[in-house]
Amino acid sequence: MISLGAVFAFKSAIDMTDQNRRSAFMGEIIPRWEWRTFGTEKFGEGEAKIRQSGDANVRISGEVYILSRMSMNNTKVRDGLMDIKTLQQVNSDKLEQWMPILKAEFPLNRETISKVFDAFKVEIPDLERKEYTFNQYLKEVIEACDDLVAVRVEKERHGYIIDETIVEIATVTFNDKPFRTIAIEHADPELVINTVRKFGLDGYENINYLRAMKNSVGMEV
Repeated sequence: MISLGAVFAFKSAIDMTDQNRRSAFMGEIIPRWEWRTFGTEKFGEGEAKIRQSGDANVRISGEVYILSRMSMNNTKVRDGLMDIKTLQQVNSDKLEQWMPILKAEFPLNRETISKVFDAFKVEIPDLERKEYTFNQYLKEVIEACDDLVAVRVEKERHGYIIDETIVEIATVTFNDKPFRTIAIEHADPELVINTVRKFGLDGYENINYLRAMKNSVGMEV
């Protein structure tokens, strides 16, 4: 269990303006196919070739993921937003298609929290307040559920556009435990798998954030 003090001790290095925050709730929702893997070392020649492809867009952020023992939905808080993505399908190349289903700004009302708990697939506790700040949400709602675990995640992401796909190399920590990850994503799964193979990464297992974090904190996948 992470402390609230630790949660508030870090913040994103990229602050959202009011206009950017509003835009997070707008726009067409397009599910994206993703390949990702995790490790503790660099990803060989493939990573080196990606880094040689051009200048990276570097983003640094601090987030809190909420892991559920009963669900593999991706639920996190970043930049003051409760963000949920659900796994739609896995294709024959073992690529995963993820769909955003919720972005909600704190404080969260009861109706929104109910939707979040539908994603957790656990019983919602009694909600005494009409709405909850982030602090109250973690302390009074998440910590009240034995099937939920909050994980503090810090990321330094280096992003590239290669063959139309988004390619990301990142260093991350899960409750201060360090890992490295590399990912390729796009709405078209053929573009994703072709880019994976182009850099010789198809020998690595496709591991999403939820699997990696659950393994890190000792939660059964």
